[in-house]
Amino acid sequence: MSFNTSSRQLSKTDEAPEDVPSQEVTPLDAPAPGDTVQTSEAETPEVSAPETEAPEAKAPEAEAPEAKAPEAPEAKAPEAPEAEAPEATTDPEPKAPEAKDPEPEAPEAEASQTETSQTEASETGTPETEGPEAEAPDADVPEGEVEAPEQAAAAPDPAVSDADTPTAPRPRRWRRVWGGWREKYPVAARVLAWTTTAVALAVVVVALLMPTQADKVRIAAFVRLPVEAIFGAALLIVLPRKPRIAVAAFAGLGLGALTVVNFLDIGFNEYLGRGFNVVLDWSLFSDAQGYLQDTFGKGGALGIAALAVTLVIAVLALTTLSVIRLGNLAARHTETATRTTLVLAIAWVTCAALGVQYAAGIPIASEHTMQALQFKAEQVQRTLQDEAEFAKIAKKDNFANTPPDQLLTGLRGKDMMITFIESYGRSAIEDPVMAPGVDATLTAENKKLTDAGFAAKSGWLTSATYGGSSWLGHSTFMSGLWISNQQRYRTVTAGERLTLPGAFKKTGAWDTVGVMPGVQKAWPEQNFYGIDKLYDSHKLGYKGPKFSWSTMPDQYALTAFERLVHSKKHDKPLMSTIILTSSHQPWAPIPELVPQDQVGDGSIYNAIEKAGKKPADIITDSTKSKQEYGKSIQYSVSSLINYLVKYGNKNTVLIFLGDHQPIARVSGNHASRDVPVSIVAKDPKVLDKIAAWNWADGLQPKQDTPVWKMNAFRDRFLTAYGSTPAP
Repeated sequence: MSFNTSSRQLSKTDEAPEDVPSQEVTPLDAPAPGDTVQTSEAETPEVSAPETEAPEAKAPEAEAPEAKAPEAPEAKAPEAPEAEAPEATTDPEPKAPEAKDPEPEAPEAEASQTETSQTEASETGTPETEGPEAEAPDADVPEGEVEAPEQAAAAPDPAVSDADTPTAPRPRRWRRVWGGWREKYPVAARVLAWTTTAVALAVVVVALLMPTQADKVRIAAFVRLPVEAIFGAALLIVLPRKPRIAVAAFAGLGLGALTVVNFLDIGFNEYLGRGFNVVLDWSLFSDAQGYLQDTFGKGGALGIAALAVTLVIAVLALTTLSVIRLGNLAARHTETATRTTLVLAIAWVTCAALGVQYAAGIPIASEHTMQALQFKAEQVQRTLQDEAEFAKIAKKDNFANTPPDQLLTGLRGKDMMITFIESYGRSAIEDPVMAPGVDATLTAENKKLTDAGFAAKSGWLTSATYGGSSWLGHSTFMSGLWISNQQRYRTVTAGERLTLPGAFKKTGAWDTVGVMPGVQKAWPEQNFYGIDKLYDSHKLGYKGPKFSWSTMPDQYALTAFERLVHSKKHDKPLMSTIILTSSHQPWAPIPELVPQDQVGDGSIYNAIEKAGKKPADIITDSTKSKQEYGKSIQYSVSSLINYLVKYGNKNTVLIFLGDHQPIARVSGNHASRDVPVSIVAKDPKVLDKIAAWNWADGLQPKQDTPVWKMNAFRDRFLTAYGSTPAP
C-alpha cells in the first residue's frame, strides 16, 4: 500500500493533554494539514510501514505500533524540511524508534519524490510496478489501523477513469506515421521532399511570370528572373518563425489572387479583346452563367461553375503552401539561401542594366508582377475618374434641343429599319478561312437587291466592344457616345440622351417598335431608347427549339416582325429596331433557311436543331469555330436580305451592321474592332445624301473605305438627313 507523505504532519495524538490548550507548532515550510505533498518514486524505496504519527483519535493514547517494514532514515536528509517536522521541541510525546531500512539509505528528498510518484499512481489508478520496494505487502499494516484523512484522500477513486487523468502529450498521429515512413523509406522520403520543393518553386515562378494574353504563353516567358521572388526571399530569410509564416501566407494568398486575375485577363482578352476590369466586370459573370446554361444546359453550367470555384480555391491554397514551404526551407538553410539570393540579385541587376533579352519584348530581368499590379492600380483609378468625367460628357448633346420639325427632314415618310447582326465583324469579310464563303454570300445577296431595285453603300465602324457585350455596341451606335464599359452603360441609360430611335419618335412622324428575340427578361432600357412597343422573345410566338444561346432563328424573327407589325396598317411609318441573334457564339447548331410559307410557329426547326452540330464539337477547335461562324453570318445576312426583297418597298430604308467582332479565337489575335455597316434603299435620294461619306457601293466595304468610330455615326446620320444641331 502506498502512503502519502502528508501523514507525517502532527496528528492530534501528538498534541498537548486535554487540560492544556492546544498550541500546535508547524514549521514554516511544512505542509498545511490536509494538503498532499507529491514526491517522485523514481529514486527511493517506498515506505510500506506506518509513519510515526498515529491515526486521529479523540483521546490521547500511545502512538501507533511500530511498523514491521523498515523506513528510510530521515536524519540523513538535512535538506528535506519534512525530516525535521517530527522532531519539533514542542512534541511532548516520545517518538517511536525508527526501523532500519535494509535497503541502501536514500536522502529524504529522493524519498519524497518516490512517494509523490506513488501518490500520482494511486490517483490515476495505475498499479506501481517499479522497484522491489513498491511491493511492500499490505499485511505489514496492523489490522484495524485507521488511515489518516490525508491518506484516504490520496487513495485511488474507482469512479475516475484513465481518460480523465492528464497524461503526457503524445505526437500527433500523422507525425508518428510520417516519421515512421521516413525512417522506413529514407530514399523515397528524400525524393518526395525534393519533388515537393521543386513543385512549390515552379508554382511561385509561374505565378510571378504568367502573361495576361494566351498568345504570349511560351517557355521563354517563364525562364526569367522575377525581382519579386528575390525581394521576397531576402525578407523571409531574416524574419523569425511566426512572422515569417504569417508574411509567407499573406504573400501566397496575394500571389494566388493575382494568378486568378491573370487567368481572367487571358479569358477576357480571348473573348472580349481586353483585360479584366476589377471594378466593373464582376457583373458580367451572371451573363456568362446564362450563356453557359443556354449552351450546355443547366447541369453543364453548374458543373463548369463548380469546377471554376474549385480551381480558384486550389490556386489560392497551392500558392500559399508553396510560399510557406520555400520560406521554411530558406530559414533552415539560411547560409545557402542567403548566398543564392545574393547571386540572383547581382544577376538581375546585371541583366537589367545591360538589357539582356531572350527575344524582343522578353527581358531576363523581369518586373512582370510589379508592372501588373501597377497597371491594375492605375486601371482602378482611371475607372473611378471616368465615371465623373463621362457623366459630364453625356450631358452634352448637339441635338438635344433641336425642334421636332427640324429633325430627320430628309427621311420623312420612310419605313426605317435599324438591324444589328450579332458578331458581324471585319474578320468575316477579310479572314482567309471565313472570307470566301461570306464574300460569296454578300455578292449574291447584293445581286438580289439590285434585281429588286435596291441599292446599297457600305463602310466601316469601329465598335466600342469586342467579342461580346453587344449592348455596349448597340448603345454606342444609337446614342452617339463611346460606351465601352458597364459603368458608362448604366450612366447613359439612366439619363435622357437622344438616341436614333428617340430622334424618330421625337419628330412625332414615326411609330417606334423593337424586335429583340435576345431579350428574355424585363428590359428597362426600352424607355431610354425611345421604343414605344417591344417584342421580346416571349412575344414573338415562337414554338421551336433554341439554337444554343439564340432563342430563335433570324428567319423566324423577321417573319414574326412582318406578321405582327410590318404587315399591319399604320397611320405613321415605322422606325423598327431589330437585333438578330443566330450568329451568336458558339455557332452550333446553326439554323437553315426554309421556304417562307413553311416557317409557321417555328416547329419546323426541331429537326434542323437535332441534326445540327453540338457546341462541344467546335468550341475548342479554332478552325472549326471559324468555319461555323462564317456559315452563321451567311445565314443571318441571307435571312435579312430575303426579307427585304420580299417585303420591302420604295419607302423602305434599311441600316444594318455588326455590333462587334467575334472572339479572338475566331477573329484572330490583335484583330481590329471594325464592323461593316450598310445603308440600303430603293429611293436614290436616300443614298445621294451620304455621297460625301465615300462609302463603297454594294454590301461589301473595301479595304480603303473610311473607318469611323461607331459613336460618330449618330451625329453624321442626323446631319446628313436634315437635322439641325441645337446643343
